[in-house]
Amino acid sequence: MMLLPLAAASIFGLALLLGGMKVTETALRVWAGERLAAVLAGTTSTPLRGFVAGTVSSGLLQSGTAVTLLTISLVNAGLLPLANSFGILLGTNVGTTLTTELIGLRLHRYGLPLLLASFAVWTWTLLALEAGALPRLPRRAADAMRYGSAALAGFALMLIGFASLQTIGPVLQQNGTFAAWMAQTETRPMHALLGGAVLTALVHSSSAVIGMAMGLADTGTLPVSTGIAVVLGANIGTCFTGLLASLGGGKGGRFVALSQIALNVCGAALFYPLRDGLLAASSAISPGHPAAQIAHAQTLFNVACSLLALPIAYVRIRSFGRPRTGRTP
Repeated sequence: MMLLPLAAASIFGLALLLGGMKVTETALRVWAGERLAAVLAGTTSTPLRGFVAGTVSSGLLQSGTAVTLLTISLVNAGLLPLANSFGILLGTNVGTTLTTELIGLRLHRYGLPLLLASFAVWTWTLLALEAGALPRLPRRAADAMRYGSAALAGFALMLIGFASLQTIGPVLQQNGTFAAWMAQTETRPMHALLGGAVLTALVHSSSAVIGMAMGLADTGTLPVSTGIAVVLGANIGTCFTGLLASLGGGKGGRFVALSQIALNVCGAALFYPLRDGLLAASSAISPGHPAAQIAHAQTLFNVACSLLALPIAYVRIRSFGRPRTGRTP
């Protein structure tokens, strides 16, 4: 009988995490419109600029997957040189950490007030524009308020989902099967890594999977060391969406997807033996805060991997030819 409410809380929390991320991503992507594609195509003449563009756009959209899919589309359409795509991929891995870092700030207590506030602002734009019941707003200001409030509502849903996932921790601690699995992952962290990879591939969101791990860690149910292994696996699993999207396109898009897989798999393999170092560094940043430690470990891991791989992007430019515009710094 204990399993039914546990499953309900888990599904509800994960659904809110995924739904909130999708609402935020969609609102900001619609608001940005074609400008985002133009920015990516026009500001990536060097790998460093591509890295910055990928980081900023992924952070703003709260989705590295969305930017990766857009990059594949631009390469397939011939709007983005293949050599310029690698810098963007490196940036998406860094930008996507903003979501988990925000969740790690323990803002979940403000989830409902933020949701209500965003609904009030969105209703204001509705009454001022379509209904005409309030003084009309300038179109640019109205769009900013409407899409900004929708994005804030998505973030609020993420916080509520995180709070829901925290409620399953005490129940799981009393479950013998889960306790046995936890004991196994302590000695075999590869199981946690594989679990993170598979679950991320299934739900198409590394941030959601890492958010689940953070929720369990915050209640003491999941050791931070296991959460870090989940982070490494989620970094691999997130490549699955881009791979699927590239199958129906051209060779350029498939090469972008395979480049992301190579980057993330090599990064996970490099840092798998260094998990204790990630744990020590993240613990030093946020002592006594398990959820934030997992978020910091993800950030440190992705930043380190991207900076280590950035010089390879310049080698690729020499291999594929120089971009059509811009100069290498």
